[in-house]
Parts: sequence; structure tokens; C-alpha cells
Amino acid sequence: MSERIENRASFDLIRYSQVWEDADILLEALDLQSNDVALSIASAGDNAFAMLAQAPRAVYAIDLSFPQIACCELRKAMYRQLSHRDHLLFGGVVAGEMDRASVFATLELPSSVEEYWQHNKDLIHQGFMQTGKFERYFGLFRNRVLPLIHNRRRISQLIEPKTTEQRLEFYDKKWDNLRWKIMFRLFFSRFAMGRLGRDKEFFAYVEGSVADRILGRAKHALTHLDTAENPYLHYILNGIYDTALPYSLRPENYDKIRDNLDKISFQQVSIQEFLSGHKGEITAFNLSDIFEYMTQQDTDELFRLMLEKTPSGSRFAYWNMLAPRQCGEDVRKQYNLTTNKATNTDLLNRDKAFFYSKFYLDKVN
Repeated sequence: MSERIENRASFDLIRYSQVWEDADILLEALDLQSNDVALSIASAGDNAFAMLAQAPRAVYAIDLSFPQIACCELRKAMYRQLSHRDHLLFGGVVAGEMDRASVFATLELPSSVEEYWQHNKDLIHQGFMQTGKFERYFGLFRNRVLPLIHNRRRISQLIEPKTTEQRLEFYDKKWDNLRWKIMFRLFFSRFAMGRLGRDKEFFAYVEGSVADRILGRAKHALTHLDTAENPYLHYILNGIYDTALPYSLRPENYDKIRDNLDKISFQQVSIQEFLSGHKGEITAFNLSDIFEYMTQQDTDELFRLMLEKTPSGSRFAYWNMLAPRQCGEDVRKQYNLTTNKATNTDLLNRDKAFFYSKFYLDKVN
């Protein structure tokens, strides 16, 4: 393999304190059953926990970054010990007051994770689900850029309930002004995102305009999706979840996740290392957008490694944000791996986390 992303980008910080991938379409795609064993990219944990609500046999959640694992283990303790409301308050994603230091002192954590958070108590005090690099990037957009484009009344109007026709009219006549186009392109450019939001190495295989593609997806989300029910949009605009929550934070899913916490484990390891050491079969994969950070050759090599661990009927779900990556045709034919373009397009068109350009669901037949 060519040089891996772990040797090119930094993984010693909390890059994401929330997951910015829509668990609703992920769970619909994977359709987890009680006999499934799932492997998930951990990130901040949201979608790995969401998978527990479908009660699979086991979920292994892995990440290269220990700070990301620390976020996941903290969330696991929060699910186990806190009420739904206190979970949201402790994370800092809803309005309200809480003595977070006192609550943190009650949480039962692995020793290495507790030590990490003891050294980062300022993040606990702030509400740690607000403190990832990507969340702070959205905070800059919300507090510094958006006020230069629209006032708070207009922003509130954007997420009021509307029909599709009303959203299209609102976007064309009231939202899509010259300042929106210019400021959006500047803030979501390759340079700004690489410096302030993600990592420049995440764009190594991206060609063309980053901002133009994200702007096109944003228009789709603001017109063709229900803005009143989009939690990712609400957080970007308001810094909290108000009338809409992501799947793993909805009250109707909270006890389902809590009841299955013993089925999830988190490991700081690369996917290649995990698969090399895992002796059982994996039947469902949540791969996030990891292939964007690889060459096509590396993507195919990883698919071969995964497919050697999978029985018939296994599913692979993954996103492309900017770099086009999917399993190559030679590997597909060798392992009888299929994908349905119509299904993929339908799922992408309903994706509330609207930054991604492609969604893939591959199946072993």
C-alpha cells in the first residue's frame, strides 16, 4: 500500500465531537439483524451507537485516534448512567445549565480514558460535544460568517416548516444572494476547510472546486429536504439541537441503545490491523468516507481484505464527500459484490448531512 493517512495527517486531537453522517440512511441501508456482526468507523461514536438500536449481535467500532476513542467511551458511560436530558446537557448540545464537573466525577470510565479527560477538563466544562475541530469550524461559520450574509430573523425563517415549493421560492428569492455565494465559497474552500475544519491531507485526492460541490449539495438540502426536521442544519445554524435530533440522540432510541451497550467495543486501531487480527466474520460495515483518503489501488486492496472476512449477504455502506472512490470492477467480479445505483441515489437524495456527493451500499451475493 502507499503511505497511509495515519502517517500523513494528525490524529492527536478531537477532530469530530459529533458524527456528521446521517444515521437514518445508514441504518436503512445496512438493515441490521440480530445475527449481524458490524464493524464501524468510530469517529465520535454517534453512528456506532445508532447501530445498537437495531440490536445486532456485536458492534466493533475502531478509530486511529485515541481522542476519538475517548469521546466514544465517554458517550458510552453517559448512555449507561445519565438520563436522556442529562446526556444532552452534559454534551452541551441543548440549551440549559449543568454542573458538568460534578456529573463527570460520577461517570465510570476506563482508566486511560478518565486520565485523558482529567487532562482536558476544560472541554468537559464547555460541553465536549461542541469542542471538536469540525464543530468549532461550524461555530466560526455561524458566529463570524453567517451574520454577514443574513440576519437572525432570516436564518430562523430558513428552518420554519414549508412545502418543497415554498423552500425553493424562499431559497431563490430570500436566501441565495451574492453574499451567500461569495462567503460560502470562501469559507468552504479547500484552503479554509483544510486549515480550519478538516486536514489538508484529507483533500489529497480531490480534484476541482471543493466549495462549488458543497454549495450544490447545500442548495439541495435547503430546498428539497425538510429544513424544519434536519438536525445537522439546525446545529450548524444555531449551535444546539432544538426541534430536531440525530438518530442516536432521539428519546425514542435512547433506551434501545442503552439496553445494547454491552454489545459494543471501541478499539484504537487501523481497519487493516483490526481485520488481520479478527478471527470471526463481519456481516455489516459502516466505513464512513475512509476511501477518500486512499488511492484507488489502496481502496481495492482494502476491499479484498474485508471481503475475505465476509459471508454471502454482507453489506458495505460508505460515503464520498469530494474524491470519487468505490470498489473497482475487478474486485467486484471476483467476490460477486454488487451495488444498486438507484438505491444509492435515493439514499443520497434523503441524506440530511448534506456534504457528501455519493453514498454507496454494496452487497455480497
